[in-house]
Amino acid sequence: MIRGLIYLVLVLSVLLFAFPLRAEILAGKVIKIVDGDTLTLLTQEKHQVKIRLAEIDTPEKGQPYGKKAKQKLGKLVFGKKIQVNVQETDRYGRIVGRVYIGDLDVNAELVKQGLAWVYLKYAKDNSLFELEAKARKAYVGLWNMPEAQITPPWEWRKGQRKQSTYPPSPPQKGVFTQTCGSKRYCKQMINCQEARFYLTQCGLTRLDGDKDGVPCEKLCS
Repeated sequence: MIRGLIYLVLVLSVLLFAFPLRAEILAGKVIKIVDGDTLTLLTQEKHQVKIRLAEIDTPEKGQPYGKKAKQKLGKLVFGKKIQVNVQETDRYGRIVGRVYIGDLDVNAELVKQGLAWVYLKYAKDNSLFELEAKARKAYVGLWNMPEAQITPPWEWRKGQRKQSTYPPSPPQKGVFTQTCGSKRYCKQMINCQEARFYLTQCGLTRLDGDKDGVPCEKLCS
């Protein structure tokens, strides 16, 4: 009996390695550009699906570079056949995924050209942070604007850029809240995640003294 179970486990293991599970993939033609990080796909089955580019966030309409991000996305994919590596479905019913046209990673390309932030809350691919750091260092795209005008879209949407007339509630000890605030130095950071957030999303370049894209070496080493 035990030998039989062991044999069954071995067989199943071999099958899993021989036939790995595949992530869901959508393919079709782009028929509409909604904004810099959202498009409408016409699938091969003639279904229209709204796609939200995963792990990045482009400027909103009304923000600097919002129009340019939309135009660039359109130039890259509109009217063309793309592939979407699906990650999830968001609360708005949109498919969230990485978009490819041939070998080109469209999500990464927008970050590379300084037309998108890495969406820290949802980011999984560390290479995106490297691309953002390089774009920032080279003053590409939106990173060429005065620092006061560089506002992450999630801050723009929430209206958190302006200081509240009421003092904020003190954060719980050891808990990192994703909001650009009054912190300025590495010694004030709770952890590497917070330090990276302040560097990449809030523009606090003093945290990266040697300009290597890694903030607060003691925390992030």
